[in-house]
Amino acid sequence: MDVVLIRILLVFIVGVICFLIRPFNLPANFAAAAGLLIGSAIIVFEWRLRAVSLKRLIGAAIGSVLGIFGAYLFALVIRNSIPASPTQSFLQIMVMVIMAYVGLAVGANKGDLLNLAALGGVFGGERTGKKSYKILDTSVIIDGRIADIAETGFLDGLIVIPQFVLRELQLVADSADSLKRNRGRRGLDILQRLQKTASVQIQIVEDDFPSVREVDLKLIELAKLYEGKILTNDFNLNKVAQLQGVAVLNINELANSLKPIVLPGEIMRVFILKEGKEYNQGVAYLDDGTMVVIDNARKMIGKTIDISVTSVLQTTAGKMIFGKWDERAGGRHDSKGASPAPVSAGPVSGTTAPVSDPAKKTISAVGERAAD
Repeated sequence: MDVVLIRILLVFIVGVICFLIRPFNLPANFAAAAGLLIGSAIIVFEWRLRAVSLKRLIGAAIGSVLGIFGAYLFALVIRNSIPASPTQSFLQIMVMVIMAYVGLAVGANKGDLLNLAALGGVFGGERTGKKSYKILDTSVIIDGRIADIAETGFLDGLIVIPQFVLRELQLVADSADSLKRNRGRRGLDILQRLQKTASVQIQIVEDDFPSVREVDLKLIELAKLYEGKILTNDFNLNKVAQLQGVAVLNINELANSLKPIVLPGEIMRVFILKEGKEYNQGVAYLDDGTMVVIDNARKMIGKTIDISVTSVLQTTAGKMIFGKWDERAGGRHDSKGASPAPVSAGPVSGTTAPVSDPAKKTISAVGERAAD
């Protein structure tokens, strides 16, 4: 409330000053109105500055000072080259305005690159307020899960979308191939959804690297420039970025890490979909695609049963769960079917039980199919 009163007082004082001085020989009423407008403009400018970071303010100040200094040098050249006339004054004023504006705009844009924490003292607090940049690539935008993660509030920092990624996404959306066109349009819809998410801040940057042709390499260079992390689900980009020392957040790895762990001895409810490779085996699949091989469950195909987990193994084809169905508890199965609980795709340390020979043969067969 005190700030509001001070702002109103400032507007009133500026209006009174203009009313008494009457600049440009304006009538008193017009001068007072002009003063009120000037005071209101000052308040709006101050209100906008409150939302700007300290780095941007310092960058804008340095840039504007350098711009004015450069304009002064240009003004000396203009004064010595053109005779004194209204044209000379106009050129000097225009050069001053243009150079000051360019310096302010460029300085504010590059102000985020300043490391104020290195100065210590008053600026040492900037260390804790350092922004965390997350740079999106085309694949993770088209994938769409990034919007779900953002809406949960687990994604912090500033989401950076490079202009060259938007161009690539637009090319995909304008493709003659209907499948690519639908994927591109879906990516554009995901971006609109991200912009409407209140918990994240979206910034589209114009930084480009003309000497680099591939988009993936441009993303790596941009991540180095902003000291940010790349959000992707591209396996190749993940490896190349890590080789160059750039941090990568892989959506697929996040999805795998969120799957709950199943331990040997636990009871699971699964739907037997088909018979297994070995005698009297049944095969089921969890919601996340994990294969479950069950002994003594061949005759229960098409039914939902409770099984006991015997072992959890990580193979080249993914994670596999082995279980056993107790025929004596067969009367407890639910013929209507139920959705089994998802499990983690990561390895389980210290929880692997001995595997029977039929299970080993099944692992071998799955590995051969994955190799093919």
